[in-house]
Amino acid sequence: MAVFVGISAHYHDSACCLIKDGHLVAAAEEERFTRIKHDNGIPSNAFRYCLREAGVTIADVTSLAYYENPAKKVARQLWAGLPGILNNPKQRFRIDPGRAQDEIRDCLGYDREIEFVDHHLSHAASAFYFSGFDEADIFTVDGVGEWATTTYGRGVDRKIDLFEEVSFPHSLGLFYSTITAYLGFEVNDAEYKVMGLAPYGSPRYLDKVLQLIDCWDGGQYRLNMEYFDFLGGDRMYSDRLCEHFGEPPRVPESELTQFHKDMAASVQRALEVILLDKVAYLHARHSTENLCMAGGVALNCVANGKVLREGPFKRLFVQPAASDAGGALGAAAVACVRHGEDRLSRERQKHVYLGPKFSARDVARVVNPSPLKQCALDYSEDPEGLIQATAERLADGKVIGWFQGRMEFGPRALGARSIIADPRRPEMRDRINALVKMREAFRPFAPAVLESKMAEHFEIDHSSPFMLETCRVVSSLALPAITHVDQSARVQTVNEHTNKRFHDLLIAFDKLTGCPILLNTSFNLRGDAIVLEPIHAIWTFAISNIDALVMEDFIIDRTERPEAWSEIIEMMGARLKKKRRAADAGRANVYSFL
Repeated sequence: MAVFVGISAHYHDSACCLIKDGHLVAAAEEERFTRIKHDNGIPSNAFRYCLREAGVTIADVTSLAYYENPAKKVARQLWAGLPGILNNPKQRFRIDPGRAQDEIRDCLGYDREIEFVDHHLSHAASAFYFSGFDEADIFTVDGVGEWATTTYGRGVDRKIDLFEEVSFPHSLGLFYSTITAYLGFEVNDAEYKVMGLAPYGSPRYLDKVLQLIDCWDGGQYRLNMEYFDFLGGDRMYSDRLCEHFGEPPRVPESELTQFHKDMAASVQRALEVILLDKVAYLHARHSTENLCMAGGVALNCVANGKVLREGPFKRLFVQPAASDAGGALGAAAVACVRHGEDRLSRERQKHVYLGPKFSARDVARVVNPSPLKQCALDYSEDPEGLIQATAERLADGKVIGWFQGRMEFGPRALGARSIIADPRRPEMRDRINALVKMREAFRPFAPAVLESKMAEHFEIDHSSPFMLETCRVVSSLALPAITHVDQSARVQTVNEHTNKRFHDLLIAFDKLTGCPILLNTSFNLRGDAIVLEPIHAIWTFAISNIDALVMEDFIIDRTERPEAWSEIIEMMGARLKKKRRAADAGRANVYSFL
């Protein structure tokens, strides 16, 4: 038996994954267990889960791999901020090259040698080794790893060659994050909000945005650093950037003006222009038909769609956990290949249902009175009639919390921990944004569609199971709740082989309504991690305006809230606040890449 564990930690989206006898069997982000969004600590809970799911102990682990090289990272940190580091004992601790190894051993009890895998090699491996391609070009783009921010590579069989890189501080990820911060959104969390805001504006500032970055022929580019302050300051942008655009930075949570919408449109268009130029360069180097992408920038599904439709490659695979969480997956895969090339399966990754699952009996323990003292939830258990009953509620305009099977790995809810609703109802998007998700009104929702009927409703000719590209809506149905202002949608295609119960629900809803599509968004409230276990789902249901909660074989309808629900809300709320206070006190700020 060969068991390889991958770990990512100490920046954001800490995660653990486990490959057993060449097959990926478990993966999860630490935030789902701790309820601290983007938790960056050593993923001890995720590690214990992965061992348990694989049926192994720590003694069975062949190798444990960490997703970056601490010594190289320290060299870059010293280069970037030596004076500040020398005057700040806490920062000196953060740059200790032995920190990762010491904390992994202390937190996980792993006492053998830890393998270190360069950050962008971890990203590259997470895409290529799970793409199903025998040969592909590889493009990784993020904020920064050790030194690399963008890499160009090629994968053949089980060999990966990263032959060129762009080095820090020149970074497309930091370029996009700087405008994210300027627009009043949170770095390393809200870049997708800029992408979602972009269609509401016009790219009238495109030329000015492109003046922030010099793109050379070939693979290189450079940021014009007079506009950026992330090297020595406490914010991403300099005063010069504000002068350049003639507007002060937006105050977080304040009104979004047309200027902010146009800026979002401009930086999104700039990113697309640059990515298309760079993938054209990569294709010219090797002229393969396949492209693999990873890194945080690869979660920009609008840009991904442009790369596939307008770029030179015929096929694209984006690692569904493309950010640092997926680095754990790549690190484990690299370790597996290092220990024996024939051990790693090269099948294409078909799904991300790699997290914990809970049986109907587990759910029963939570919804029955005794575990929650006086709280007797009004529920029904009907495994045979569950799908039809849920479809009828959806057709009646109900918003459903959908909790089924193994939790997803990565940032997207794909029908395991989802909030679902009827996409045909004009009021549904605003209702869910305001009363359920409690987030900005401009934020779009995504559709889940039967794969067998996708082409009837969306301009797409291939499966898209991970919700990682956008396409035009061409349906004869009015779908206002999932159609963005530019007539696009971020599609998830669903088939019976990867998620049968969700597939069956779409079929039942289609039979009732003639619509094989559901609105699908993640099962969490604003600022919270996606729910993992039944008690998280009940708490989220209790404090939101979700109409019904469907967990495994149980349906819990919203009736007049039992008195004891307030006890659940208070208990869970206090627990979450305590964890968040501890995390905020100990967590490096968003500029800890320095």
